[in-house]
Amino acid sequence: MPTLPIASTGTATRTSPNQPSKRSDDLGAAYCRVRELSESFCETLRPEDCVVQTVPEVSPTKWHLAHTSWFFETFVLKEARSDYTPINPQYAYLFNSYYNAAGKMHCRPKRGLISRPTLSETLEYRHGVDALMEGILENEDLLKQFAPTIVLGINHEQQHQELMLTDIKHVFSENPLRPIFREHIQKISSTVPPIEWVPFRAGVYQIGHAGTGFFYDNEEPRHRQFVEDFHLASRLVTNGEYIEFIEDGGYHRPEFWLSLGWYTVCEQRWEAPLYWEGGDGNWSIFTLAGVRQLNKNEPVCHVSYFEADAFARWAGARLPTEFEWEVAAADLPYAGNFVDKQSFHPIPLDDIAGVQAPAQMFGDVWEWTSSSYSPYPAYVTAAGALGEYNGKFMCNQYVLRGGSCATSQSHIRKTYRNFFPPNARWQFMGIRLAKGVV
Repeated sequence: MPTLPIASTGTATRTSPNQPSKRSDDLGAAYCRVRELSESFCETLRPEDCVVQTVPEVSPTKWHLAHTSWFFETFVLKEARSDYTPINPQYAYLFNSYYNAAGKMHCRPKRGLISRPTLSETLEYRHGVDALMEGILENEDLLKQFAPTIVLGINHEQQHQELMLTDIKHVFSENPLRPIFREHIQKISSTVPPIEWVPFRAGVYQIGHAGTGFFYDNEEPRHRQFVEDFHLASRLVTNGEYIEFIEDGGYHRPEFWLSLGWYTVCEQRWEAPLYWEGGDGNWSIFTLAGVRQLNKNEPVCHVSYFEADAFARWAGARLPTEFEWEVAAADLPYAGNFVDKQSFHPIPLDDIAGVQAPAQMFGDVWEWTSSSYSPYPAYVTAAGALGEYNGKFMCNQYVLRGGSCATSQSHIRKTYRNFFPPNARWQFMGIRLAKGVV
């Protein structure tokens, strides 16, 4: 999940050197929970649903199930046992994503052509890997050696769980029958509080991960960053506010768009966010619960960096930098609409109780920042294949913060740096405004 490399759901690979060793029962339980959640997403799917690839960025559900298993087989089982025999030697080619140091790989845009192994054979592969991993998790010496990689694999699978949901949504949206992934009762709100501007003082702030616990390598080294005075919007931009942009000719006024963004709008003929249909005051939206009337009070979602930036210019504001976002989030609790609530869609602000301003900083939608995805000062890519997890994508991408309604709450951090190219829209991506102090 980052990802997309998976990473564009995010990213990299490191455990704090001061992190205490996890007991096998704790790590084993975490492993089982994550593996079971991935398969639970298939409960309402049919085998035919799991093999479709609608665009190169969208991988089939079956591929995600196999790739996350390949990860544990490649980076734990093969390394832990000198006599290890692969469950199926061909899977190393079929289910490697982008780890060049781990060997050759099948081309990403053609993952939907991999009809074999079947879904049932893929699940057998997963269960075979799980059975072998049980031996690692119960071996004290091997667990001590491979615990950091296992923790990374768990977080890696959480990234792919988010990708599974967003990819299933795209696949279903292209089906004229508009299948429903999960039934869900829409939460209706009558009002959303107006945007207020929360002030933050200029200063030198510590940015990046510190302390114990898992984190990706692109979240370090922790370093000093000077930030000017700024204001951050008290909540996310809503569908209703975005409609105002559309109705004011936003998609037809080049003055709001970056040059490459305007080229993309014209080439792709964008007229609204992805999954919006209709217009002229009668918008509907495709969700994982099917097509329904657009709720103007929900956070706007499935917009690209280009659209987020254009809206901000139209609104007389800008997107925050990732450093401003991290400063604003520093003292906030990890409260929000995550995948754990299984709404699978952003919800209006007044349905989230007890969140202090700025609200909706976590969950609902990943928030575009104006920061290019680049290394922090003194960043060094890790050695080996796992060093390819994040560092090599630090080009032509923008940073997003905060997680979404498809993110596990246990997976997010205030220093988490997701990243995607500026034209990406199929992830749960939204907008928070910022402005300087005049």
